[in-house]
Amino acid sequence: MTKAAIIGLGSMGYGMAASILRAGHLAHGFDIDPDRVARFRADGGTAGDLAEIAAGLDAVVVVVLNAAQTEAVLFGDDGVVRKLRRGAAVMACATVAPDFARRMEARCAETGVHYLDAPISGGSVKAAQGELSVMASGTPAAFAALAPILDATARTVFRLGDAAGAGSAMKAVNQLLAGVHIATMAEAITFAMTQGISPQTFLDVIPKCAGTSWMLENRAPHVAAGDYTPKSQIDIWPKDLGIVLDIARAAKFAAPMTAAALQQFLAAAGSGLGREDDAAVAKVYARNAGLKLPGAG
Repeated sequence: MTKAAIIGLGSMGYGMAASILRAGHLAHGFDIDPDRVARFRADGGTAGDLAEIAAGLDAVVVVVLNAAQTEAVLFGDDGVVRKLRRGAAVMACATVAPDFARRMEARCAETGVHYLDAPISGGSVKAAQGELSVMASGTPAAFAALAPILDATARTVFRLGDAAGAGSAMKAVNQLLAGVHIATMAEAITFAMTQGISPQTFLDVIPKCAGTSWMLENRAPHVAAGDYTPKSQIDIWPKDLGIVLDIARAAKFAAPMTAAALQQFLAAAGSGLGREDDAAVAKVYARNAGLKLPGAG
């Protein structure tokens, strides 16, 4: 039995925590929202104050929004790393820049704590099923220490290198594609409406044609149903695509498709849609074209 703390019980973190618990490990869940913590404990999670239990943990899984939150959890005023025993391991899952991941690995190593750069992909459903894809890089010791957690939460673990950074670089590539595909789905489904093609007809046809993508098949049903209950929020994409463009600038690489998609997500966030499902970027296209989406009004 691995003793783990999962910090961040959002849609992804809660699913991972539930998968760890289902695999037979001792799992503590922590979140700034006390209702999420209470729900996880009602589902079988172990109670305890993080500061008091940290010394006995084998693993800390950090599933927060961004680099700033990751650093605060690990090294802030009440950071967990200094409380962990030597040989414990941190699995960091947020989308961050590769340089940030390398810095976190170096700081953890100073206290004898292993760090795995482990961004995740698959969405909330696969998180709940323990079938995520993990783009991981870190020392062999970090992989070994976190093997029970990876087994519990992932269907596929890509071992991308022996040092942090490579996992985050691959996640940036994935997010480039994912963000552009969502924005392109929104553009296509609303363009179809200008031609008299309903979102449902679009959904009946395009997934069986060459123009489909996983993101289209996953997000277009939200538009067709007029249901923007967030599985992945609009607000995630200005951050993630911003990271992609920061990395691209450092590499002197032009990424015009990423930049165009980013503008659509920024427009959506600026319109007050930031906390809606990211399929709601279709509302930007619909508004500009004077279209009425399913469920509007």
